[in-house]
Amino acid sequence: MALKPSKLFRRHSFDALITRKSICVRSEVAVMVKFEGISEELHKIIDADMDKVEARRRARDAFKDIQLSIDHCLFKMPHARLKMKESYEVNSRGLEIFSKSWLPETSPPKAMVYFCHGYGDTCTFFIEGIARKLASSGYGVFSMDYPGFGLSEGLHGYIPSFDKLVDDVIEHYSKAKENPEICNLPSFLFGQSMGGAVALKVHMKQPDEWTGAVLLAPMCKIADDMVPPWLVTQLLVGIAKFLPKQKLVPQQDLAELAFRDVKKREQAAYNVIAYKHKPRLRTALELLNTTQEIEKQLDKVSLPLLILHGENDRVTDPSISQALYEKASSSDKKLILYKDAYHALLEGEPDEIILRVLGDIISWLDEHTS
Repeated sequence: MALKPSKLFRRHSFDALITRKSICVRSEVAVMVKFEGISEELHKIIDADMDKVEARRRARDAFKDIQLSIDHCLFKMPHARLKMKESYEVNSRGLEIFSKSWLPETSPPKAMVYFCHGYGDTCTFFIEGIARKLASSGYGVFSMDYPGFGLSEGLHGYIPSFDKLVDDVIEHYSKAKENPEICNLPSFLFGQSMGGAVALKVHMKQPDEWTGAVLLAPMCKIADDMVPPWLVTQLLVGIAKFLPKQKLVPQQDLAELAFRDVKKREQAAYNVIAYKHKPRLRTALELLNTTQEIEKQLDKVSLPLLILHGENDRVTDPSISQALYEKASSSDKKLILYKDAYHALLEGEPDEIILRVLGDIISWLDEHTS
């Protein structure tokens, strides 16, 4: 029986959440999602406080079959026989990191794609469908949940240091690239929204280690008219010193701005381990500082680039991607803008747009691996 959420969560804490003109701080309680057709016991599992990773892992284990059975084109596309592996590994900071890989089963991969997910997200939901499509097209895909997100250890949604998060990604992906079966293959970064900022920072720290990057609506520059006023920024900085884990509540809810397709917007509620609250103060400050830092260094981006953005994206302004395209020092760069499309290009658009975006990505990867 198909399951339907009867009361949807007002969410999708995408990366421009911190950039509204008016920002206030207050305690915030999440509105629980109610799904028809599932037991009260399962509801208790997915409605639990997700601050600790144990609760997130229980929820994912209990709900994963339901998630992957929803009527979304990412999960209904045919795919080839694949080798999929999930693993947990303790990193050098003592945090247990979750990762997953997807490889073609019948032939060696043409190249490896290393996924950097967006703010609040996990590699266990929509990314599953994206990875299966890429792997069915001949590419190996490797993804991880950042500390504090998805199935990795850490306080949910908390980024005490964006640079350390980037270092965690470098450590994990560098170790993955040591596998003798894939170590000589081209290696591409794939960054979505905040993951675009992660991918760019990884590249800047490892300028000669990557074959290219695919960036979807990347959080690499905040538009001038969206930067918080100076006084608001200073207030945020001051409060974050004492209450870094406090949640931040902006005036405007951005849920409806990310998904254009109403049905797919509702399906986002099935991502039960996504971070559903407003950004924590330190997290918001780290995101703001990161975008300001990247904005000043766009000319240092030197690897081959594919940048994709919806023209009607009001979460990360398309001018952000235009600025990256114009200022990046790379001689091999391409920008594709999609008419009428919103922020969630691979999750929230009509099927034909999602398939077009996937096709554009695969064509670009093919051109750079032949």
